[in-house]
Amino acid sequence: MHVAAAPPLTETRPASDRAELAALVRLAGPLVGANLLQMAVYAIDVVFVARLGTVEFAAATLGVFLYSLVMWALMSMATACAPIIAAELGRRRHSVREVRRSFRMALWLAGFSALPFGAALMAGEPILLAAGQDPQVAARAGDFLAIIVWALPASLFAAVMRTVAATLGRPGWAMGVTAMAVGLALVANWALVFGNLGFPALGLEGSAWASVIVSVAMMVAYLAILLLDPVLRRWRLFGRWWRTEWPRMIEILRLGIPISLAVTMESALFGGAAVLMGLIGVTEVAAHAIALNIAALAFQVPLGVAQAATIRVGMGYGARDAAWVARAGRVALIVGIGFMLVTAGLMWAIPRTLIGIYIDVDVASEAAVVALATRLLMVGAVFQLVDGAQAVAAGVLRGLQDTRVPMLIALFGYWVVGFGASVLFGFYTGGGAVGIWIGLAVGLLVVSALLLWRWRARERLGLVPRTI
Repeated sequence: MHVAAAPPLTETRPASDRAELAALVRLAGPLVGANLLQMAVYAIDVVFVARLGTVEFAAATLGVFLYSLVMWALMSMATACAPIIAAELGRRRHSVREVRRSFRMALWLAGFSALPFGAALMAGEPILLAAGQDPQVAARAGDFLAIIVWALPASLFAAVMRTVAATLGRPGWAMGVTAMAVGLALVANWALVFGNLGFPALGLEGSAWASVIVSVAMMVAYLAILLLDPVLRRWRLFGRWWRTEWPRMIEILRLGIPISLAVTMESALFGGAAVLMGLIGVTEVAAHAIALNIAALAFQVPLGVAQAATIRVGMGYGARDAAWVARAGRVALIVGIGFMLVTAGLMWAIPRTLIGIYIDVDVASEAAVVALATRLLMVGAVFQLVDGAQAVAAGVLRGLQDTRVPMLIALFGYWVVGFGASVLFGFYTGGGAVGIWIGLAVGLLVVSALLLWRWRARERLGLVPRTI
């Protein structure tokens, strides 16, 4: 059978750090923009549901937490096709066929994984009751999950298509599609939550249906892009979509399961920190939520850089070019950590301004929350640096298809060191909420240090293939 030559790729072997920086920025810029816009989609849901009352808002918060935990875990597993495809592009041998196989099996994996985990989310009410949540809140969260679970397969399919489009050199579509999702989320929530445009007022269920509509719309948009974009359609990604390639799926699972577990452990760490805050008081929970939202907003930049770095390092890995691998990783780490230096400086310089995005800092009733959130941001400025470093370090190691040991590092750093230090500093040394955040910073520091060491020792550890 004749296999078409791969569409030409430009600037795949940069001759200097400046050329690599340009290639990284072109790839990471739209991904960062898409990540920030995705946070806007989440914020829209919160704004609308918050107006429905305390019980509905609490139910949505718990429901979204469970749904997001599952979605991000499965998404991280399926999109592990990115370093594999990047390596195939770097090798350039039969890359059309190999890329298509990886894409096809990533879609299959997304579909297969959505079924059992979606079924588990249907049992949201008993899960939350077992966790000691208020029965009324748990019941409403169960109603919410029974609807939003239908967004899961569409979200996973969209994530795979977005990842493959970016890996094949078309990252701009991610930003465009997510911008569309922001507008659609506004309209859908306005129409379905409060009963506008002739729709009934569905309240909490309306917000869940809005999420389903947005997820399906994003999936359809990416489907059209892969079929119609003049560059992407040359890869014929949906050719022979029914054919199985079990060895390729196993390869994706080999890389993806450790990534999924690492992402879950990090997310659960911050969820665990919120639980610890709840043991202290309501003020601590509110201050934690505000400070964490500010940190999460800034984190979208190194996250986008990490996503791009996986692709850039992966291409060098596939080309068996150690110099390219080193350059791509070095530039990505400098960019990611450099940006977090800026955000850390802002947290130190203008904490009240940042907190004012979320609450009125001049209202006397909010004074305690503002004061505590300000202190948390002082600590947050420190863990911004190490959080950005660990994110990009994990990204460059994924480009080397190294995920199992980083997962073990995450387990040790987040849960043995990080959570343990949070309990120690929060409750046994009188540190309270600030002590809990110091514990988070210590955990992130350990993870980033170990991942950076592993990156620097990559050749000695045999992670880099021999240069041709």
